[in-house]
Order: sequence, then structure tokens, then C-alpha cells
Amino acid sequence: MNKTIITVIGKDRVGIIAKVCTYLAECNINILDISQTIVNGYFNMMMIVDTTNSCKSFDELVSDLERVGMETGVSIKAQHEDIFSKMHRL
Repeated sequence: MNKTIITVIGKDRVGIIAKVCTYLAECNINILDISQTIVNGYFNMMMIVDTTNSCKSFDELVSDLERVGMETGVSIKAQHEDIFSKMHRL
């Protein structure tokens, strides 16, 4: 399984989750876990996804998600799970 961590941060507005999830579904990327909060009008979401069957390369995924974020008015970042884990192990 190829796990990727996706974070979405920005001012809350209608359609953020729909836009991200629609893109992932179109790329055949499965959502394994999702957590979201809204604090004082700011949206924060973290997703763990399986990119094993993705029709996009990892670099395309990162680039496309950044574009989706710009269109939606939020910041979207994607990292391989192993890099994310190593960065946060300290």
C-alpha cells in the first residue's frame, strides 16, 4: 500500500471537502482516514490516502492538489507517509 498524507488548511468555506474528495475519486485514490476541524473560522483537514491504484504520479498528485487548493482558497500539501513519519519522529 502506498500511503500519502494530505493536509488542507485555510479559511472555511463551502465545498472544500467536496472539491478535494472529487479530485481523489477521479484519480482512483482511496481515502483511508480523515480528520477535520474548524477553529474560529479556519478549516483544517488531514487525510491518509492510498495511492496504489492512482492514475497520477506522485509529482502530478502534489501539483494538482496545490492547484485545487489555489482554486478553492486553501493550502493543500501532500507527503509520502514514510517522509511524514520520519519528520515527526523527533
